Amino acid sequence: MNKINAEKKKLLIRILVLALIAAGLLIIWVVKTHYSPTTIDMESGTARDFQLESKSIDLDELRRYKVPIIIDFGADSCDPCKRMEPVLVKLNDEMRDKAIIKFVDVWKHPEAANKFPIEIIPTQIFVTNDGKPYVPSKNIDTEFIMYSNAETDRHTYTLHKGELTEKQMRKILFDMGVKK
Repeated sequence: MNKINAEKKKLLIRILVLALIAAGLLIIWVVKTHYSPTTIDMESGTARDFQLESKSIDLDELRRYKVPIIIDFGADSCDPCKRMEPVLVKLNDEMRDKAIIKFVDVWKHPEAANKFPIEIIPTQIFVTNDGKPYVPSKNIDTEFIMYSNAETDRHTYTLHKGELTEKQMRKILFDMGVKK
């Protein structure tokens, strides 16, 4: 009788050890696939701010990451916006821990553009890693519009109106300080 109980205990311990190993592997898989270091904010633990598509923009919240920011205001049904979509997706995936690349569909979420001087789509807003509006260097041959506060004459936004190619966006990101 004691021999049978001892064998049952050994079997129960083996099953328990296997279950704990399986649970550990499952936890590791979930963390690696859903919460990789490049998609997690180290302070709050959320990946939301690094997702490409957004319904709203809190620029102050994004600035706290201290990485360059590009926000593209467009629409899913706008032809130039459709051409930019694969570029935005690619750069968002590739630059996730080096820059924030966002897309806001202003036809679905018009209130998201209310705080910004958006007149046409696509329009991109650029912010440097120190939270200031981007000022392009002389080697950037893309046309930008610099907006200033009428009362203080302080530079508030740097925008580009229209479509940007992957090459142009990469050049801008590197000019903003993103490392290759």
